[in-house]
Amino acid sequence: MTPPTRRQFLAASLRAGLALPALGALEGVALAARAAAWPAAPPPRPSLAARFRDLRRHFIFEYYPWYEGPPGYLHWDFWDRHPPLDVSSRYMPRLGAYDVRDKAVLEQHARWISEAGVGAIALSWWGRGSEEDQNVHTIMDVMKDHDVKITFALEPYADDRGRRYASDILYLLREYGEKRGWDAFLVLKNEDGSEGPVFKGFRCILPRDSTDCHGVTSPIDDYTPDQLWRAQTDGVRDALRHEFDHVTLLADSLEFARTPASGFDGIGIYDNNLGPETYARFASGASAAGLIFSFNVNPGFDGIQPRVIPDCYTPPAFVPAASGLDFARADDRERAAQLSQQRIVDSFAATVAVQTDPGLANPRRGFFLVYVNSFNEWHEGHAFEPMKDAADLTPAERALGYHNPAHGDYRLATLGRLVQGVLRGNEEPFDRPSRGRLSWPA
Repeated sequence: MTPPTRRQFLAASLRAGLALPALGALEGVALAARAAAWPAAPPPRPSLAARFRDLRRHFIFEYYPWYEGPPGYLHWDFWDRHPPLDVSSRYMPRLGAYDVRDKAVLEQHARWISEAGVGAIALSWWGRGSEEDQNVHTIMDVMKDHDVKITFALEPYADDRGRRYASDILYLLREYGEKRGWDAFLVLKNEDGSEGPVFKGFRCILPRDSTDCHGVTSPIDDYTPDQLWRAQTDGVRDALRHEFDHVTLLADSLEFARTPASGFDGIGIYDNNLGPETYARFASGASAAGLIFSFNVNPGFDGIQPRVIPDCYTPPAFVPAASGLDFARADDRERAAQLSQQRIVDSFAATVAVQTDPGLANPRRGFFLVYVNSFNEWHEGHAFEPMKDAADLTPAERALGYHNPAHGDYRLATLGRLVQGVLRGNEEPFDRPSRGRLSWPA
């Protein structure tokens, strides 16, 4: 017997309810028998809070430890900017052109991260001995005092970094885990309580070559063959077989044939241009390929562009797509902030939905992980770290055309309410913000 749809069930129930006073006992028994034949609704799945004892750790901010203060203002000066007034961002941070090596700055970051309910950060890592590597211990010292754990996002720091992948992961575990007694290193629990570290790589699964705007095809310098990735990922697991229950290796890739062939466990998508309306389709593709997945929470994209435009360069578009935005107008800056706030809500709801869908890989394997992109990637305009309120911009800053809205903490405030809701066991999506103004989820 085909079970009724929800609408059919409600309609049948209403008709039965209206007719019951006139029914004979036999007809009533028949109705009850037919109702009993319908399959019972499946029991509700336990909430994420009930399934994962360390749920805070499963929300991870992408974090950039590359900003320096005077005299060099490294990264604030990217693409011909002149900090501290003219910084490499569409937005002026609340802390200004800060130095991420400054413990007072790190303390404020740790408070913001912890207050939002996020329990871990993924440090953008650019190889041994890099500026980012040298700052790891300082960051860990501060973050551990706020119960925030550390993991790593391995960047394309060298063309041959694919040959160093296993060695780099073992270095990170030894230097920042074992030597510190695992005081701040993220060791993530799956639903069954099994534990292991998680690493994400950027630009892992690449084509051999690319064609530029002039039709010239050239090899991609940092291409790594799938078989080399497989040797490296197998090497990681062999080395750690007796140290952890598992190790989770993610690639920033939508290649559902090459990613498992390369030995990665799953995908961790960084690109904010990938809209939340696509998450279900790509999660199904990943699951069919035997891959776990993590699609990010993000406010969109509002990146700077170089003042001297290079060849074949296409300026980045504002995401989510919007027509007629004039950032010189306060109303349009508020409209852009509303769009970004809705992108946070939509991407949060979409990633929780696919990661709790019992027909997909993550629930079947007891895995849940949400990257939040990003805490402080200011170049690309998707930082959740608070920016200055528009009213607090100086006249000189206003003259530079920063996009700061009235409430510079709206992104972090929105995310915090969403995360805290899930931590309390509420996984229902929030409604669209009120038209014409920013609104906070209740």
